[in-house]
Amino acid sequence: MPASFRNMSLVPRVLFGIGTFDQLNSVLLSHRRNARAPFVFLVDDVFTQRHDIVQKIPCSYDDQIIFVSTIEEPTTIQVDDLVQQIILNYQELPSGVIGIGGGSVMDLAKAVALLLTNKGGASDYQGWDLVQSPGVYSLGIPTISGTGAEVSRTAVLKGPEMKLGINSDFTPFDQVILDPELTLDVPKNQWFYTGMDCFIHCVESLNGTFLNAFSQVHGEKAMALCENVFLNSKLTTLEKSEQLMMASWLGGVSIANSQVGIVHALSYGLSFVKGIKHGLGNCMAIEHLETYYPEGTKMYRKMKDSHQIDIPSGVCEHLSEREYQQMTKIALSLNPLWENALGRNWKSVVNEKVVRELYEKM
Repeated sequence: MPASFRNMSLVPRVLFGIGTFDQLNSVLLSHRRNARAPFVFLVDDVFTQRHDIVQKIPCSYDDQIIFVSTIEEPTTIQVDDLVQQIILNYQELPSGVIGIGGGSVMDLAKAVALLLTNKGGASDYQGWDLVQSPGVYSLGIPTISGTGAEVSRTAVLKGPEMKLGINSDFTPFDQVILDPELTLDVPKNQWFYTGMDCFIHCVESLNGTFLNAFSQVHGEKAMALCENVFLNSKLTTLEKSEQLMMASWLGGVSIANSQVGIVHALSYGLSFVKGIKHGLGNCMAIEHLETYYPEGTKMYRKMKDSHQIDIPSGVCEHLSEREYQQMTKIALSLNPLWENALGRNWKSVVNEKVVRELYEKM
């Protein structure tokens, strides 16, 4: 196969629609290997207060629900700890790992499923196409829309040196359940930040040098859905949830066959050094990237103003020289993102000084 073509690995099975969460038990039945091979449910700990959700999780035999905190973004250490906990608790590998939550939980579930069958620690696989073997069966159920983590071939983790994804054809879920009802109670600011993650996926994909017809058609539809969700005041809350869930999926497919860009490169540095959540970090970055994404930045500001969202400023004001250097190093290390944005000769356009000046504006 010519090097210019990619044989993509995407999620093979998806259930979409209101009430599909109730089908989880029937979906899992055929994937249980035996009574000693449990299903492990990784669930955002925000649902400890949502008994209506937890009670619908179909636990049998020795199945286990593990509530995970998403106050901070997922780390390689967190993945390694969960894998070790699961291995020590059971005689056999799990029948599967199910993630229920936002993008952080999606990425944790994908990474844990992989590390149960691949030797070493999660940080060993941060990068592109380093995973050698399929993981255990994995299933994702997003409860917020925008990250595209439910469909992507990456599990983004903060490691000892930087924030970087486990990017591989073995990473995508085997099954995803998309139930718009699960996203109805997301707080407004979080809804906006995560929705903008989806919108920015489209901006970076559609304006990138890696763009192709496949990524373009998915990205254009996802962008149109985002604009409708955030600018059409006539939509009901449920209609917004349905459309943003589809936008997240389509935007994720778009970048799976292209790449993200400058916004994400800068956001990764902000996350690693300042602990800023990904969606908010993207918003903080695109505020200052009109030179690179003029139309995307203009539309972003229109949507932000429409919903009266205030984006924090001055967060880099008191950083040490070491912290600036660390952020800049992380951002510039993400070669594919810069190449997608600016082409193969991107290093002739962007350097440490340029990136440092962008961070100083945030």
